[in-house]
Amino acid sequence: MNDSFLSTKPIPNEERLIMALDVPGFEQARALVERLGDSVVFYKVGMELFMSGDYFGFIEWLKQRNKKVFVDLKFFDVPATVGRAIKALSSKGVDFATIHGNDAIMEAAAKDKGPLKVLAVTALTSLDRGDLNDLGFQCDVRELVLSRARRALQHGCDGVVSSGLEAPMLREELGQRLLVVTPGIRPVDNREEDDQKRVATVETAFRNGADYIVVGRPIRDAADPKAMAEKIQGQIRDQFR
Repeated sequence: MNDSFLSTKPIPNEERLIMALDVPGFEQARALVERLGDSVVFYKVGMELFMSGDYFGFIEWLKQRNKKVFVDLKFFDVPATVGRAIKALSSKGVDFATIHGNDAIMEAAAKDKGPLKVLAVTALTSLDRGDLNDLGFQCDVRELVLSRARRALQHGCDGVVSSGLEAPMLREELGQRLLVVTPGIRPVDNREEDDQKRVATVETAFRNGADYIVVGRPIRDAADPKAMAEKIQGQIRDQFR
């Protein structure tokens, strides 16, 4: 593994772990956050919770507890609409948000984002080569990811969501300029019956250039979620000694 890809950004180590709150409702989400306590600082809230009710009330609840918030709704709409959505999220103290889309959508999202970091989705980690063929993407996955990352930077976005498998290429081509957030983090012995296909371990993700990792079910489904989160935090600290 190449230590030259290791993130050099001044990010507190405890914030490099983003916990995905992939649960069916806010009661379960609040209970999990309270159970995790100070072992997790940064939370991702996505589509499942968005459909469950008071999404923005829950974001406020997290911010009141000094948590950082990643809104993962992957906006894809008329550029002006996406721009207004990002501006509204920024006013609510959201830290990260994801978008899909073309150059105009990226530019609109970046225009009034304020302190919020806009992340362009490259290629979902739940997709493999066959899936991308079915969707009409005939180019190589690596070429697609790199193209998206270059355009994201060019049009004012802060970074990308990218598999740990493609992160080294991004660092080789673009250096430390962009934020790289890597989902699909899995223990190497826990890949069966999993909808994530392009996965990486904690160590591999950071050695390959991730700034942040997103972890969901390995923490959520653990017998002791807080102990698992603390274990992962320890693995992160080991990478940045």
